[in-house]
Amino acid sequence: MPTLDTAINGDPDTGADLTPYGGVTADAAWAEEIRSLAERRDAVLLAHNYQLPEIQEIADHTGDSLALSRIAAESDASTIVFCGVHFMAETAKMLSPDKTVLIPDARAGCSLADSITGEQLREWKAEHPGAVVVSYVNTTAEVKAETDICCTSSNAVDVVASIPADREVLFCPDQFLGAHVKRVTGRENLHIWAGECHVHAGINGPELAERAEEDPGADLFIHPECGCATSALYLAGEGAVAEDRVKILSTGDMLTAARETKAESVLVATEVGMLHQLRKAAPEIDFRAVNDRASCRYMKMITPAALLRSLREGADEVRVAPEIAERGRASVRRMIEIGTPGGGE
Repeated sequence: MPTLDTAINGDPDTGADLTPYGGVTADAAWAEEIRSLAERRDAVLLAHNYQLPEIQEIADHTGDSLALSRIAAESDASTIVFCGVHFMAETAKMLSPDKTVLIPDARAGCSLADSITGEQLREWKAEHPGAVVVSYVNTTAEVKAETDICCTSSNAVDVVASIPADREVLFCPDQFLGAHVKRVTGRENLHIWAGECHVHAGINGPELAERAEEDPGADLFIHPECGCATSALYLAGEGAVAEDRVKILSTGDMLTAARETKAESVLVATEVGMLHQLRKAAPEIDFRAVNDRASCRYMKMITPAALLRSLREGADEVRVAPEIAERGRASVRRMIEIGTPGGGE
């Protein structure tokens, strides 16, 4: 039977121990025990597209965080095991307040979600009275509770366009997605918070240009959180890459595009875990990362050992204060009322 162990290796920035739970191999015995424990707990297993391949393969459902939260809300299971980062499990709890929500490792945070706090958002709102707050779903429950309308990377443009033109808009927390929205809408009264995902921000323009030059026939699948999104549009504008090959896409929309593309190869600018689902969706296409070092250590904290621990012990349960959950749900519902949220983050 698999055993659990951990090593001690503190985070030099925070002093916190962020070493993933280890000592377990994702073999047939592990898979059998995971399925048995999930059945015993009446649990549905959800895995984000950026998770380790073995976690994606054992899950009942894979996808982006919002799609998974909606699946969780519709599921008959009494327990949700969310293999992702903490804000995602919080969103699932907000949309499923009567269900038990577990995250296999509660230390799995998110640099983007952590780039704005509820207090910071309240201060920003005070500086712009009457402004409409639009927050990306990649935010904490407290930030969602201070938000007027949430958005995904698929529908951010539509959400902002739905707001009367004379109203100021505060967009948070991702500066690259915000820049994309401002570029498409041409809206001058859109104020953008200077937050970022450290993984996506690290996928830069020069390496994208280099990869595109090496493979001029490749499609470019670019996540709008990436630091290279503007560079991709510049390359198309300059004729270095055919305009119809540059696609700014959410993770969910990448899967749709993968099934539809006629290209033989695709350069992908997002977290490398996405390659697993893309290759499953279209195995005949050569999918390659623009930056093969673009791996989120927080996503990879959900190890086979962490999932086993969570199901054995009921760890770590996610709780959201009822008032925060109610206000946060309202901002998500307003987004859904505007139109189909599409492919989440």
